[in-house]
Amino acid sequence: MNALSIMIKPASGNCNLRCKYCFYHDLANKRDIINYGMMSEQTLKIIVQKAFATKAKTIYFAFQGGEPTLRGLPFFRKFASFINQYNQKQIPVQLALQTNGLLIDQEWTRFFKENHFLIGISLDGPKDIHDLNRLNPQMKSTFNQILKSIDLFNQAPVAYNILTVVTKSVARHATRVYNFFKKHNFKFLQFIPCLDQLGQPQGTHAYSLTAQDYEKFLKTLFDLWYRDLRQGKKISIRMFDNILNLLLGYPAESCDQIGYCSIIPTIESDGSVYPCDFYVLDQWKLGNINQSDFKTMISSAKAEQFRATSRVLPESCRQCNFYQVCRSGCRRHKEAAAMTNYFCSAYQNFYTYSLPRFSQLAQQLSYSPSYPSR
Repeated sequence: MNALSIMIKPASGNCNLRCKYCFYHDLANKRDIINYGMMSEQTLKIIVQKAFATKAKTIYFAFQGGEPTLRGLPFFRKFASFINQYNQKQIPVQLALQTNGLLIDQEWTRFFKENHFLIGISLDGPKDIHDLNRLNPQMKSTFNQILKSIDLFNQAPVAYNILTVVTKSVARHATRVYNFFKKHNFKFLQFIPCLDQLGQPQGTHAYSLTAQDYEKFLKTLFDLWYRDLRQGKKISIRMFDNILNLLLGYPAESCDQIGYCSIIPTIESDGSVYPCDFYVLDQWKLGNINQSDFKTMISSAKAEQFRATSRVLPESCRQCNFYQVCRSGCRRHKEAAAMTNYFCSAYQNFYTYSLPRFSQLAQQLSYSPSYPSR
């Protein structure tokens, strides 16, 4: 095994925000057990021990939620000690954590810096846009606290990127959002299309993103990014970096641009393992790390079924002029449209609009994407 990427949910779906578009809240409510509580240190120890037992050449640990920092800093300090204990062959390890930023203080910041964590912090743009959907349980703003957390990261410094969920409001204010991030000198940006609830029609909520919204957003964002790049003001946008990687003959780093689903063991707090963060559902449970091991679960019949399902493509996809860079997109975006990507028209029109300039960049620039891989 060359590399092993593991996603850990130490606080299950527990969260100190009430984001209106939370996809994990939707998934959890579709399971027999909605919330698995907090992960024990024993389960954490087994995860680390069995990860290194795979003899992978590189191991990537990522923490998500819910909100993973709710598990508390002592838990993560124990995690760091387990790595020191079980990584006897000094295998390269990468660490990441996705947070809403509300609990970040100097102790957390110091820990992240000392242990070389890459932090993803969620921020949907300027205050009025961000606070449309990302409020605390009292339905109050979280914007100022997040900026304070980012300031702590800057002072330390701690490596971080901004994760933005592209809702209808974000899409319609792409220029404002981009200029806000640019003003604050945020250099690493990741934009994730908003997911509607699994199994329900797309576009039914106030925050829902339509294909038309997403097309306009991508075109506007590209124009702003391209202008700045040509002026020597480089901002890393994950999707755009991956497009250039593909045009230059390198593999995509983002799973939605690979062309099929890989198994990224996603571990709930009780040790249950699933193939992907978007499919932490009873029907896709691969086993439990307390009773099984990573190689067994990754090579299981259910894991192969999950991979095989993602390879089913409509003929229109296979014949599309843009398949080389689109790769049909994320499987979750196909659930409501019989394996045709819900954003297909957005991608086709965006690539028609932007690909000549992407190709020019790939040919003329010695472009080295600087987005930290995850």
